[in-house]
Amino acid sequence: MAEERLQRRLAAILAADVVGYSRLMGIDEAGTLARLKALRRDLIDPQIAAHSGRIVKLMGDGVLVEFGSAVDAVACAIEIQKHVRERDPGGAGADPIQFRIGINVGDIIIEDGDIFGDGVNIAARIESVAAPGGVSLSEDAWRQVQGKVPAKLVDDGEHSLKNIAHLVRVYRVELGSEGTAPPAATASQPVATVSSVAAKPSIAVLPFQNMSGDPEQDYFCDGLVEDIGAAKRHTPALDAGSQCVRIGPTVFGRAGACCFG
Repeated sequence: MAEERLQRRLAAILAADVVGYSRLMGIDEAGTLARLKALRRDLIDPQIAAHSGRIVKLMGDGVLVEFGSAVDAVACAIEIQKHVRERDPGGAGADPIQFRIGINVGDIIIEDGDIFGDGVNIAARIESVAAPGGVSLSEDAWRQVQGKVPAKLVDDGEHSLKNIAHLVRVYRVELGSEGTAPPAATASQPVATVSSVAAKPSIAVLPFQNMSGDPEQDYFCDGLVEDIGAAKRHTPALDAGSQCVRIGPTVFGRAGACCFG
């Protein structure tokens, strides 16, 4: 019997989740659910439809969306982040709801309406390194949208993403203080990149290697790198870029270090 051929296609994948969802639910479960439903009804679902997106699945505090165009995916993400604060400002002791959004372009596998593959996994991992209220995208997505969306796209450096075998260069959409994206850069106003902005000190987080011989300890190495990276990204005094390099065991017997720049 011939092996069934997998259905594949190239797509732009948007992954989003709610920042601090568990904490918000712990404070006010019913209120948080009602606010999220209102955001979906009034903002998120209409924007996805307006940009020809397809909601693949809802995952509690997250959503996975497929687009036929990277430009549509990024434009949709910008519109959502621009207006989410207007729709849900918080107040009366409640924190505002914020989303992280990650976008990737890649080959995906389609089965029973769901999507799988590295293209999906990378989008989800990029979402995890996006800033609260921010939009980040892979280099593959950046190539498709540069000069085509009204936003400044800033090189955020190469990231070592959990369970992704290779380094992934990430770009972030620079949203203005009012939640609006600034005009796209022109020839006289070049886009700033991490390499051209040296006003803040930077830290490179190198992956740790499990030297114990016990595979069950791999999660500890991954978690330690992720925790250091998250703390770095949320420290205003440090540059947000991440330069991660894979190296072998050092003279100290472990592969991994923090290098200050």
